[in-house]
Amino acid sequence: MVERTLGKGEVESSILSRGTIPRKAHKMHIYKNKEIDRKAIDGLYPLAFPNEDLLSLLNDLLDHPDTVLSLGAKNEQGNLTGHAIITFCTIKDCNTKVALLGPIAVHPKVQKQGIGSALIYKSFEYIKEEDGIEVYVLGDPAYYSRFGFAQCGHTTPPYEIPQEWAPAWQFKALQDKAQTVQGQLSVPKPWRKPKLWA
Repeated sequence: MVERTLGKGEVESSILSRGTIPRKAHKMHIYKNKEIDRKAIDGLYPLAFPNEDLLSLLNDLLDHPDTVLSLGAKNEQGNLTGHAIITFCTIKDCNTKVALLGPIAVHPKVQKQGIGSALIYKSFEYIKEEDGIEVYVLGDPAYYSRFGFAQCGHTTPPYEIPQEWAPAWQFKALQDKAQTVQGQLSVPKPWRKPKLWA
């Protein structure tokens, strides 16, 4: 897929079909993990999540490029302003391909400028290209519902999550005629830590 720069108030037609990036979105370029400086990623997450230590998980995920795709957003100066992780998964006891979205980070100086939205919509495109039929996220329903996510009742996380988190376990169907999938999400090794889900 050819990437191109998104200008202010401009979005790709493929993104327009599913949502819009705020008009104040600064110029950015979204690119895949091989072009992303790991040091820049390591510097971004503590700024975006000062009260959480995500670097161990993040680096474990980046060390598994066979199942993990990372997307970066950079500004006109070439600085990393946003980053997202896509983990390709399956449903236990079947070969149905699905994906887990997150973590996603945006530099605090440029938050609420459409960077996170652009990364999420681009993630949908890449997951569909890999024949993923659904994408899951464990996150704020008020935020992710904007992208078409809804509470998931047919597929369960790999580990039990607190009951109060149930609304945060969400999914989005990505194929027009997606088959119904039921069961437990089967995740790669970096996600096989119960503490990540509790």
